[in-house]
Amino acid sequence: MSDGASKVLVVGDEPAIRKFLRTSLEAHGYRYEEATCARELLQRLSSHPPDLVLLDLGLPDGDGIELTRRIREWSSVPILVVSAREREADKVAALDAGADDYVTKPFGVPELLARVRAALRRASQREQPPCAILRWGRADGPRFAIDLARRVVHRGAPGEPDQELRLTPTEYRLLALLGKHAGRVLTHGFLLRGVWGPEHTGDVAYLRVYMGQLRAKLEPVPAQPLWLLTEPGVGYRLVEPSTEVKDPEA
Repeated sequence: MSDGASKVLVVGDEPAIRKFLRTSLEAHGYRYEEATCARELLQRLSSHPPDLVLLDLGLPDGDGIELTRRIREWSSVPILVVSAREREADKVAALDAGADDYVTKPFGVPELLARVRAALRRASQREQPPCAILRWGRADGPRFAIDLARRVVHRGAPGEPDQELRLTPTEYRLLALLGKHAGRVLTHGFLLRGVWGPEHTGDVAYLRVYMGQLRAKLEPVPAQPLWLLTEPGVGYRLVEPSTEVKDPEA
């Protein structure tokens, strides 16, 4: 799927915002469609599905977070939330409901387009053959790789050969989960459920300890991470790798 030909469905009840987004998206080669309420969105998703949805949370006939949760019961279409709600709780709720990303108004066009491109890339990668080895960094610079098939991680530095990292089973599960969803913001709750189980969703301090351990082992400068990024109050994001993210066992 080519980004330039991708169809983006903008959902919101503010005409000025829709006009602004239409101008911005069409200027960069996207096909634009719009819906003004939840009912129209659901109709379009079932009849003429877009490649990506830009969703405002405040709709006249429903809440965008609950709508996202309903959509995720039957559709994997990328959903990028665009909202004036700045509370961390709203961001966490939207991401936990199944949104792929969250942009707070006001936003810049370059940021929005970058998030759109990233979401479309991830969607296209889900349709491609599995890639068992995910790589970050450069051959002539700091780098690391996750071998999902062998369940091992290697790290390298300029002028040095790659070395296998000694990770605990928990550290590996956490890194692999981030790697399989690279580029996405993963909430604290999602990571805690995925690695430790549903009974640990409140143990955020525990998660921070393990993220600190991973940074100490992976990052060239742990206090200034290149790859394992914090989304304050929400969760963590592992930047996109140079190879496609796919779980060979999925």
